[in-house]
Amino acid sequence: MTNNPVNIGLIRCGIGERFLLIAGPCALQEEFNFAIAEELVRLRDVYRINVIFKGSFDKANRTSIDSYRGSGLESGVRMLAEVRDKFGLSVTTDIHESYQAAVVGEVCDLIQIPAFLSRQTDLLVAAARTGRAVNVKKGQFMSPDDMKNVVLKLNKSGCENVLLCERGTFFGYGRLVNDMGALVTMRKFGTPIVFDATHSVQEPGGLGKTTGGNRELVEPLALAATAVGIDALFLETHPIPQKSPSDSANMIPLKQLESLIKNVIEINHIVKKK
Repeated sequence: MTNNPVNIGLIRCGIGERFLLIAGPCALQEEFNFAIAEELVRLRDVYRINVIFKGSFDKANRTSIDSYRGSGLESGVRMLAEVRDKFGLSVTTDIHESYQAAVVGEVCDLIQIPAFLSRQTDLLVAAARTGRAVNVKKGQFMSPDDMKNVVLKLNKSGCENVLLCERGTFFGYGRLVNDMGALVTMRKFGTPIVFDATHSVQEPGGLGKTTGGNRELVEPLALAATAVGIDALFLETHPIPQKSPSDSANMIPLKQLESLIKNVIEINHIVKKK
């Protein structure tokens, strides 16, 4: 059985709860984490939303072996704990190996399963056993109906606080497309639904040895998903996107984040009044 709303530390997400924003840098960076967290706290208070800070310590599925991988598990968990303790925010990160789950679960209220690994049973079981909420991104190669079995794997492993996240489907070469109907389908499984607006505009391998993207499409897709009905929005943001070592092409500049959130919240209020 899956909860809805789900419990994520001290906050809740789902039916009857405040809209949730999951946001932060693609890769954790010591010099930028606090600035991003500070702005997220401000937006939380202004727009009366819930916020979770997201940052990755390992980019294990990069296009090239020469691409930046991240700060590493020990350093990443330390940085996440610093953000949590300084700003009072719940934090999340993605895991790629089963052994990482217990370590991450000591700090994070929410554990993220990457889209490429959403069918990996051992990874899902390890995440469930931490007792933390789990956010699973739908594989780019999967139909929304396939995610029912992902939910069952987590439930049978002891996790009832599950979120499902849509982030696009492979189409042809180097493109992702979003079927907004997937949001409706996955909601039938009883979980809160998240839309990943920035990874949805990726162009995998589009820059040769790195992934490209089109950040101009982030807001239109986020607004469309909100109009269909979502409980949470996931996106990556950075004060200076070009200085991010990962996914710089599709990240939202931090100074533009408020405008996007304002529009999303306005649409969310209209949808929830129906």
